Amino acid sequence: MSSLAERIEQPARTQALARPARATVARTLRNALIVTRREVRDSLRDWRIMVPIFILTLIFPLLANTLTRIFTGFFEDNGAQDLLPALLPLMPMVVGFFPVSISLVIALETFVGEKERRSLEPLLSTPLTNTELYLGKTFAAMLPPLLASYTGMAIYMGGLILGEQQWRPAPILVVQIVLLTTVQALVMVTGAVVVSSQTTSTRAANLLASFIIIPMSMLVMLEATIMVQPHRRYLLWFIMVGVLVTVILLVRMGVRIFNREELLGRTLDQLNLRWVGRTLWQGIRGPAAGGFSLWRWYRQGVFPAVRSLKHSAGVVAICLAVAFAGGWIAAYHWPIPLDQFESNDATLLDNLRTWFDLGQDNPRLVMMALLQNARVLLAATILGVFTFGVLALVLVAVPFGILGFVLGQVILAGLSPLPFILAVIPHGALEVPAIVLAGAAALRLGSIVTRPPADMTASEAWLLAAADTIKIGVGLVLPLLTLAAILEVSLTPRVVQFVLSL
Repeated sequence: MSSLAERIEQPARTQALARPARATVARTLRNALIVTRREVRDSLRDWRIMVPIFILTLIFPLLANTLTRIFTGFFEDNGAQDLLPALLPLMPMVVGFFPVSISLVIALETFVGEKERRSLEPLLSTPLTNTELYLGKTFAAMLPPLLASYTGMAIYMGGLILGEQQWRPAPILVVQIVLLTTVQALVMVTGAVVVSSQTTSTRAANLLASFIIIPMSMLVMLEATIMVQPHRRYLLWFIMVGVLVTVILLVRMGVRIFNREELLGRTLDQLNLRWVGRTLWQGIRGPAAGGFSLWRWYRQGVFPAVRSLKHSAGVVAICLAVAFAGGWIAAYHWPIPLDQFESNDATLLDNLRTWFDLGQDNPRLVMMALLQNARVLLAATILGVFTFGVLALVLVAVPFGILGFVLGQVILAGLSPLPFILAVIPHGALEVPAIVLAGAAALRLGSIVTRPPADMTASEAWLLAAADTIKIGVGLVLPLLTLAAILEVSLTPRVVQFVLSL
């Protein structure tokens, strides 16, 4: 360890005289790679790590080749050889995924493993910045799994190309499989490094790794479902971009929340439910001075929380506009014949009149509309917590994409768009602001851990963001959705009915 400190300290002294104190990107990467070389060298010397990787890299692809020959023969004997071009690309993804998932132990031990072996303190005492140390550890955790994954896929695909199957995949398909495996490996490793830097024992890190393995396994199953449908493989590029964004967010979050002093000083993880409840309640209640009143709660709690969402609300508004425009464009690519509806105004009027009458006689329709909207926004918030707010954006944007698609179809069919527009405006004037507020709060709640305020820990920042989300949801989103549901059931059908009767 002393040699590592000397190798870092001497260039640091020399460069400190010639350069500003703020490290450049090149210097940060150079110092990070010193840690990377040290970590990779230690991993290569550990037979408990290398033997499983060797077996998974060499033996498993050969076993997969044997199974592929058996299944290929079975398909050919039963006249289903036409399915082979769609099914053969599945196994390279599986072969590349297994070494990464097993080699995840390297990433999980990057920090907490060294802490248990009592070799972390000398490393943290080197003149490395937190960013250099964290990036060096992350690079070191990435290299062995990626090399094992590439080697396994090369052996397997080489067996398919040169063996009995004589598989001739399109180059773009090979590139797609390699890139998918790469981004999956990166997100698993970066997630595991974050877990390792925030836990105090290897046992806890291994237990938390299930929150990485399970979602990634589900993602692989989704990719497999898309892979067997060649006309939909373009969707894999969008998945790749989404996973790559997740990698960037994980690295950014890890660098942001990594603190060597806290890592050395923390010896036991404690779940202090009393502190969690107190912090969350104080955030929801707002300032206690002067007692509680509804107006003071809105003025000092809800409205300041809304002001903190201005950037998130801008992102949500842009996503909604893009989704609407995308639906509109899609309507021109996939037109649906709607001309037959032009002469059915009487039937449409009867349906609207029935809907209006139901709304008058059955107030439960208001509750149904309210619960539908609230359920979608609640699901967006929950899913946004686990995806850095990405799925929250997706869920709130999908209805606007559908609206754009339907409006585009109406215009293409030569129908008047006025009834369609008026079918949205009366309740949409309240529903759209509620969606923007809920989506912005969900986005902030999911992404706050990637960049918590400098004077807060990630857990404190998340709890305060959760309190703001609850305040906005109860104080503004729920009332807006309730009024929108009342208008949707009682007013919107009457407006459209009036327009169609002209």
